[in-house]
Amino acid sequence: MELAAQMLDGGSSTMVMLLVFLAATTLAFSVMAVVRVQGSVRRRAANIGPADPLGAPGGARSLRHSSLKAAQRVMDYTSKHYGDGGEDMKVLRRRMVQAGIYNGRAVAAFFLIRTALAVGLALLAFVFAPAEPGDPVLWMLVGVGGIAGYIGPSVYLDRRIKGRMYEHQAGFPDFMDLLVVCADAGLSMEASLDRVGRELGDSYPSLCANIHMANLEIRAGRTMSEALEHFADRLGLEEARSFATLIQQSEELGSSITDALRVYSDDMRHKRLSRAEEKAYSLPAKLALPMMICIFPVLFVVILLPVFVRLMVGNY
Repeated sequence: MELAAQMLDGGSSTMVMLLVFLAATTLAFSVMAVVRVQGSVRRRAANIGPADPLGAPGGARSLRHSSLKAAQRVMDYTSKHYGDGGEDMKVLRRRMVQAGIYNGRAVAAFFLIRTALAVGLALLAFVFAPAEPGDPVLWMLVGVGGIAGYIGPSVYLDRRIKGRMYEHQAGFPDFMDLLVVCADAGLSMEASLDRVGRELGDSYPSLCANIHMANLEIRAGRTMSEALEHFADRLGLEEARSFATLIQQSEELGSSITDALRVYSDDMRHKRLSRAEEKAYSLPAKLALPMMICIFPVLFVVILLPVFVRLMVGNY
């Protein structure tokens, strides 16, 4: 109050200066707030919007976009020259499908990864090998590294195919049993495949995915025989090929599909039991070598050690 009284006593000039100061301060803070809000909105829009164009300033963002564009061009070039090749490319693409890799650029990625691994492992062997530059051992290690990098992706692909084939082989008898149940309930073949695919999703996800793809092919216009043939090619099982042939012959001859499925399901169940018995009978032969290496030496040590100790101390 005293300050206000002094300002009023000072005259109108002081009051005008104070009002001008307050107005300028308010305007400045308002402009700063608007600019700050616009900057925040712009940053959020940049985070959720499309990527920056090539060459736009932005540091890491533009570098990332350039890297992605370069990788995409390399993939397109490799797909163009190696993706549509001869019979070898078709075999490789079939192996990719059997391994569960359904991307159209999988063949190009396979060649790029194999080349990169071969060159990378050869360079690592050349840099970190414990040998002199002129030593023949160095070049042998470089060659071994290049060969390992070259065949490594093929070995991984074979192991993945083998693991999926074990799953398909274990789940195919259950697949046939459920098909018989659905056929006895009056469902059509298409509806039975759809139902069985949903039931086997938790136990056999790979088999379920292939059944779902067969259903999609049937809905897209393929015949049942063609869809089941492609289904057998993706699984890579002789049982699946026999199943496709069975359905095709049943449709051509006009016989009962339910009876054919029931007989084939019994055959699949007996085959699974035979495989289990074969593994059980081969178990003693497989255990012979580990027992000879790990168990018999321990027994010999336990039996002969007291005799050896007595001989050494002379208390015999």
